[in-house]
Amino acid sequence: MTIDRDEVDHVAALARLKLSDDERETLRVELGQIVTAFEALADVDTDDILPTAQVIPLVNVERDDVAIKSLPRDEVLRNAPRVEDGQIYVPPVLDETS
Repeated sequence: MTIDRDEVDHVAALARLKLSDDERETLRVELGQIVTAFEALADVDTDDILPTAQVIPLVNVERDDVAIKSLPRDEVLRNAPRVEDGQIYVPPVLDETS
């Protein structure tokens, strides 16, 4: 498949790339080769292949949920830049007038 310059410009705009004329031509040729390689996949016989959403089996790698003693409150609050009423103060992120 041949890729024209307009398609290269469109892809470059989506990627927010500024390309020189030489880079545009190089990219046009390379994108054409990539699309041609993917078109070859259309010739692969997949009639006997079951659809799958995950090709690699997933395994749960989380650790057991074990309760442990937490840090003392005073030690945690000592590292906070600002504390009010025994809690870490976080400045508002949203405008309260809206």
